[in-house]
Amino acid sequence: QVQLVESGGGLVQAGGSLRLSCAASGRGFSTSNLGWFRQAPGKAREFVSTIRWIDTITYYAASVKGRFTISRDNAKKTVHLQMNSLKPEDTAVYYCAADPSYSGDRPGMYTYWGQGTQVTVSS
Repeated sequence: QVQLVESGGGLVQAGGSLRLSCAASGRGFSTSNLGWFRQAPGKAREFVSTIRWIDTITYYAASVKGRFTISRDNAKKTVHLQMNSLKPEDTAVYYCAADPSYSGDRPGMYTYWGQGTQVTVSS
C-alpha cells in the first residue's frame, strides 16, 4: 500500500515555473511506476508524465514535452514534476499516481492516488 501527498502547487504567471512534489509513505514506492496527471474544471483527467521504476524511463504528454521534467528519489520516497514555461492552459489540479505494474497514460489503470494540488497559471 502506498499513500501519496502532493505539494508545491500555486499561482504563477505565464512563463513562470513551479516544482510539484509527491511524498509517499507505506511500502512499495521503489518498485512502483509513478505518474502525474491533471484535471481542469469540466474536463477529464489527463496524462502528463510517468517514470518507470525498473529503468527510470520517462514519458510525457505532447503538450508538456520539453517544458516539464519528472524525476524520482527512491531514498526520499518522492517524485517531482518540474514545470517550466507554464501556460494558462496548464491550469489544473495535478495528481500523482502510483502502480506496481502499469506505467502508461490511462489514469484508470493506476492503483494509488494523491489528493491533488492546484496549479493556476495567469496570463
